Amino acid sequence: MNRRTFLRATCAAALPAPAVAAGYGLFEAGWVRVDRQTLPLPRLPAALAGTRVVFLTDLHHGPFTPLDYVVSVVRTALDLRPDLVLLGGDYSHRDGKYVRPCFEVLSALRAPLGVYGVLGNHDYWHGLRETVEGMRAAGVGELTNSGVWVGTGGARLRVGGVDDLWAGQVDVAGAVGDATADDACLLVSHNPDVAETLRDRRVGLVLSGHTHGGQVVFPGGRAPFVPSAYGRKYLRGLVEAPATRVYVSRGLGTSGLPVRFGSRPEINVITLEPA
Repeated sequence: MNRRTFLRATCAAALPAPAVAAGYGLFEAGWVRVDRQTLPLPRLPAALAGTRVVFLTDLHHGPFTPLDYVVSVVRTALDLRPDLVLLGGDYSHRDGKYVRPCFEVLSALRAPLGVYGVLGNHDYWHGLRETVEGMRAAGVGELTNSGVWVGTGGARLRVGGVDDLWAGQVDVAGAVGDATADDACLLVSHNPDVAETLRDRRVGLVLSGHTHGGQVVFPGGRAPFVPSAYGRKYLRGLVEAPATRVYVSRGLGTSGLPVRFGSRPEINVITLEPA
């Protein structure tokens, strides 16, 4: 075998590998898992123990995340029978025309304690007005530096949300509101980096997305790109921040490349228990 034939044969053998990798990446991007966690929330009233929160974030409906995918996510979320549904932002991708259809589907979400959401950086970049209007039309309570009291039988829980760290103005005090040191408080922040400078100990748990779990994670846990100022710290899962805990979701959509490797999209089901 001469050198040219050898090179030709080597290239031919290598060609299927990128195609297989790309095919798998596209497959994994739609291979949703249900992530179930039981997490302690300080000062949670006994009457609210077992509250089931379904957290959906980073849908990124757009050219690479079709509407039928969003429909399947909503159906699965409803099948999980949540007590409370929280949305972590980044609803659309690349163009404001994707916002309204996304929220038309999200309008089917129902939960006894309500459906609430915050804004993400892509919502600012690709249609802020459309997103705010879409949330309102879908019956999603917008928690931009604000919060609500939810509960039953006199037992209450503060659910707050902050603006996007990159594109908005974060006001944790506005989200926590009139909660006292004896109240349980759950905070939603699209970007988990907020927790690194958060010092308000009324916040017992933060739910975030944004990092996509790295989206592409190679064997050994190496993620080439994590959109965080703190490296891999807020990559995914339960993280200890200076004053609270953060649960970081891998999210459901993609940005940049429309693929995932080693970081399957997920619907998060979080059962709250007293700390």
